[in-house]
Amino acid sequence: MEVIHKIGRRKTAVARVYVSEGKGNITVNKKDLAVYFPTATLQYKVKQPFTLTENENNYDVSINVFGGGITGQAEAVRLALSRALCEIDEEYRATLKPEGLLTRDPRMVERKKYGQKKARKKFQFSKR
Repeated sequence: MEVIHKIGRRKTAVARVYVSEGKGNITVNKKDLAVYFPTATLQYKVKQPFTLTENENNYDVSINVFGGGITGQAEAVRLALSRALCEIDEEYRATLKPEGLLTRDPRMVERKKYGQKKARKKFQFSKR
């Protein structure tokens, strides 16, 4: 099996994932998964596609991730891994789709508009 490359995004975080056959090693930005994502919740989010498809120790994964916060990065990695697994075997799609792992979360911070205090907040109206 060749290396499969997929991209996942969430808010301003972008994750590039390289999946190849192996023993289940996951490296994020040249660090171990447990070092880069210290909390159990974030590690669970990253491993969720493998857990659902029962592939915990079948693939080695190398991940480059940048931008955003740590939670956004974890969710970007999760989307990229889900996309990569669907390319490996199309039958995984039926497992991942109902869990919402193939949907890109479109929520992002709205930009600040010219002439306003914030994205939506306006200056107080004064009649006189």
